[in-house]
Amino acid sequence: MAIIRKKIIAVSGSLRSNSVNELLLSYLAEHYQESLDIQLYNRIAELPHFNPDLDTENLPVSVREFREAIEAADGIIICTPEYVFSLPGVLKNALEWTVSTTIFSGKPVALIVASGQGEKAYEALILIMNTLGARIGEHAKLLISGARSKINRQGNIPDEFTAKELDTLIQSLLETIKDKPPVLNLV
Repeated sequence: MAIIRKKIIAVSGSLRSNSVNELLLSYLAEHYQESLDIQLYNRIAELPHFNPDLDTENLPVSVREFREAIEAADGIIICTPEYVFSLPGVLKNALEWTVSTTIFSGKPVALIVASGQGEKAYEALILIMNTLGARIGEHAKLLISGARSKINRQGNIPDEFTAKELDTLIQSLLETIKDKPPVLNLV
């Protein structure tokens, strides 16, 4: 019997090309390609500044496409740096475009903060995703401090502990997807 790969949307909070966060997501896409179809959603910079007045039936196309990508996925991986003790504005903006929806409600999500320090962004990301109703597995949260020393520019992870932690994170995400309660279609 063929393995059905789970569709995962991966969002990097960094706009820098070849950022540590993008390299981490590419690493995950390559190393878990047998069980996961990880697609990097790299268009959050195209989202307009969040404005509740624009959150109507005539949504900006970029917002509609972002929401549709999140909704269609079996799970989400967010990997972000920390900027000035918080989340990058572009990632927070993207998440704000989902507050009037339920697309993260019950959605299996894994969270990675990979930065120099990262504690404040880690706390903020967990708070925001819990507020949005995401299902975050027990081991689907990871803080990688000193990230530049743990992943190289070729996208390899020479740090054995970090590689094991990423494996634990992916296994937790897969378990959360597997245990996802069915969607009730109440007509």
